[in-house]
Amino acid sequence: MSQDAVDVLPDVQHLVTEDDTPVDNLPSEKQQRLLTEPLYSSWAGPGAGRSFLAAANVGIFAQARQPAIVPDMFLSLDVEIAADWWRKEHRSYFMWEFGKPPELVLEIVSNTVGGESDDKKDKYARMGADYYVVYDPLLQVMPQVLTVFRLSARRYAHQRQARFPALQLGLTLWDGVFEERHDTWLRWTDAQGVLIPTGKERADAAAQQAAQADQRATEADQRADEERQRATEADQRADEERQRADEERQRADEADQRAERLAALLRQAGINPQ
Repeated sequence: MSQDAVDVLPDVQHLVTEDDTPVDNLPSEKQQRLLTEPLYSSWAGPGAGRSFLAAANVGIFAQARQPAIVPDMFLSLDVEIAADWWRKEHRSYFMWEFGKPPELVLEIVSNTVGGESDDKKDKYARMGADYYVVYDPLLQVMPQVLTVFRLSARRYAHQRQARFPALQLGLTLWDGVFEERHDTWLRWTDAQGVLIPTGKERADAAAQQAAQADQRATEADQRADEERQRATEADQRADEERQRADEERQRADEADQRAERLAALLRQAGINPQ
């Protein structure tokens, strides 16, 4: 960035980038992390070599003279966090720093006073976010649990499906357990509609596959041992058969020898053994 460009950047020292006020509830806090962590741990990204930023409860500044609007979660493609991110001018999403609005902003409704259906929607539209998603599990301000809007001519129009082809993502309602809590959760899917797992889910799946591989190997070893045991038993039976055959031949030889001796004695006595 040139020195002239630096000189015209807004002064952000007066802006409130964080107020440390604990305002979130437990379901929303877990839901926010479920919408950010899987993207970093398991998502292939929007395309080869493309970066992204997924964040929860971080302020977005569209103008230096206006306070931030803070979505519960947002996703911005082809941007990177500054290396010195503790500096105030890098701690929030300043649109003049990143050069663009986020592609998607998402609100989780927990009461009726957040303005998700009107005020915030208008602000996000003016900001230029391509998609605005409202997750309202208790149907407090929306007629549906999941509502998706897409920007068209600087206004949001309702979109029937929670699919975002340009982002290579989708959203779905998922009934399951996250961090020991069973509920209906809002989850990301990939471009093919496959659920994007959390890091723990990937680790559990890998551990399960390893355990199954170990089980298959153990079963294969057991089958091999059984085959070897059957082969050993077959060899033993063959040895026993050969031993019995040798004993039969020996008895037959002994019987022939006795018959020869008897025939010799009869001939000596003048008797024809025939």
